[in-house]
Amino acid sequence: MDQNYNKNSAQDRIDQINAFEREVNQLDADGVLSLSAGQKESVSAHHQSLIKQLAESFDVDISHSDKQFSLGMRIASFLGALALAASVFFLFYQFWGLLGHFTQVSILVLAPVLTFIATLVIASKESTGYFSKLAALISFACFVLNLTMLGQIFNITPSDNAFLIWAAYGFLLAYACDARLLLVAAILSIQSFIAMRMGTWSGMYWLSFGERPENFFLPSILLFLVPVVISQRRFTNFEQIYRVFSLIIFFLSILVLSNVGQLSRFAGDPDFIEGVYQSLGFAFSAGVVWLGIKLHWGEVVNTGNVFFVLFLYTKMFDWWWEWMPKYLFFFLIGLVAILALVVLRRLRGNQEQRMEGVA
Repeated sequence: MDQNYNKNSAQDRIDQINAFEREVNQLDADGVLSLSAGQKESVSAHHQSLIKQLAESFDVDISHSDKQFSLGMRIASFLGALALAASVFFLFYQFWGLLGHFTQVSILVLAPVLTFIATLVIASKESTGYFSKLAALISFACFVLNLTMLGQIFNITPSDNAFLIWAAYGFLLAYACDARLLLVAAILSIQSFIAMRMGTWSGMYWLSFGERPENFFLPSILLFLVPVVISQRRFTNFEQIYRVFSLIIFFLSILVLSNVGQLSRFAGDPDFIEGVYQSLGFAFSAGVVWLGIKLHWGEVVNTGNVFFVLFLYTKMFDWWWEWMPKYLFFFLIGLVAILALVVLRRLRGNQEQRMEGVA
């Protein structure tokens, strides 16, 4: 079997095989194409062999019912992980005052170590990854509690370095268990750390990093480029997660600055600053849509579209809400939505024509 398969490409191949079989059956029923018995047997044997190999190597869904079960299992795993992590958190606080310092420190040190070992053991024995990801999230919660509680016990001054350590542990668990939720936690932690450190370099207290949304621009750009520099092909949707969450933080920062110019690092008229960031919001979101279409990054196109509409609607609200009758305001919003549909439909048609030309 091709060694370049990963879980995503294996699932795509399974879906391709199922779609092929349905299409061949439909063409046969329509009298367009009829394979001989030998051809059907040969194709079916090849597909069954390939499906068996992919199912043994990856946690793939062979049928539509399998996909429904997998969705339910992912939801159950996510809710179970959150519930158990919350249980650990409240268990610590419920009995914490009854324990001596030595016992407290021992628990704090051993909890993340033991849960990390348990995560690796489960991951080595489980092909689906549901239980290993659940254990990984519990381990991450224990690790966060570890640093927080040890800091309180030994009266350590709070520092932004905690976010760097949390990010490192989150990345470790995410890549060890192919856990997307932990990758999100790690991305948010490292973005916060970089933003905090940039704030302290400019003389701010590290906890006030959110007062300067521009601090998030650099970490967002760096994380967006991670999948370009380091291949994430072996991991499930890691590329998309890097891109989407980088863009979300980047555009949310611009959106805040486009409405509250006083938060900018730059001195000047707040109205002028807001106008500049409103223009940048339109330009960058449109550019992101273009980039996503060009590189076939669907998640980037969708994120750019969402924020372009947000920038457009917030600007329309600023322009018209105060003086325009409400029925007219929402009527214009509806017209803009229709215009957006027409433009997007035209863009999709042009894209399809280009694809036909290439074919």
